[in-house]
Amino acid sequence: MIVSSAPSSGPDVIARLVATQLTETLGEQVVVDNRAGAGGNIGAEIVAKSPPDGYTMLVATANHAIAATLFPKLTYDLMKDFAPAGMIATTPYLLVVNPALPARTVLEFIALAKAKPGSLLYGSGGSGSPPHLVAEIFKSMAKIDMVHVPYKGVTPAITDLVGGQVQAVFAVVPAAMPLVKAGRLRALGVSTARPSPLAPDVPPIADGLPGFEVIGWYGLLLPARTPGAVIAQVDEALQRVLQRADIHERLTSQGAQAAPGTPQRFRAFLSGEVTKWGGAVRASGAKAD
Repeated sequence: MIVSSAPSSGPDVIARLVATQLTETLGEQVVVDNRAGAGGNIGAEIVAKSPPDGYTMLVATANHAIAATLFPKLTYDLMKDFAPAGMIATTPYLLVVNPALPARTVLEFIALAKAKPGSLLYGSGGSGSPPHLVAEIFKSMAKIDMVHVPYKGVTPAITDLVGGQVQAVFAVVPAAMPLVKAGRLRALGVSTARPSPLAPDVPPIADGLPGFEVIGWYGLLLPARTPGAVIAQVDEALQRVLQRADIHERLTSQGAQAAPGTPQRFRAFLSGEVTKWGGAVRASGAKAD
């Protein structure tokens, strides 16, 4: 199971949880192999070029859907060189602001941005990162002007948000919620279309910006031309794992929700994600760092 990020990263933690359970369910040892670098493209390329025998799989994330547009010279095609096996989980983003900002709702935040075009700074984990592009989708839909401040990761962006150097960040729940509960940040909205059990006291951004929905996700891809029977076997094992209550609890502790579904549904979702993120990349002019 190839993970395109470093050990202890979000995808790595999810992968190790699933790999342990798949080992029991499949009766085959599933080993996590971290191949970080190039925005997730190193790991993806390894899987795309592996034999289509079911023994090599990729833990795909939104970063791979973004890469389809962000990197113009990829050696693989996300939609042609992989066979979706199934979704694992989804994770929302929180729009968090410094408590000194005079905005307590998404509507007030949008009004403030419109009253002072270009005065609000938002931090992200870097150009082309999901937090950057979530903000760009928000900007486009709200028709507001904010200034992007890229950081080497979302943690320093959140640190500067607490310190008041930037006014807003889109962050995953585990990174932001402890600071929200401590009163050091204010959560204005969650990026799911409906209220999220991961942030039960935070209203959806869509309440103030109808139609807004952008989520992070994890899924399993196998090389293209993997036999259908093998894909079905992996999918069946994954679905059995995701039905377990203890797995739901452990995913929740990582700021994620189990998202069982068919390979066909995952393929359709993946296609939509490439389109959504690709539009944000082009509109923002994001370049790979």
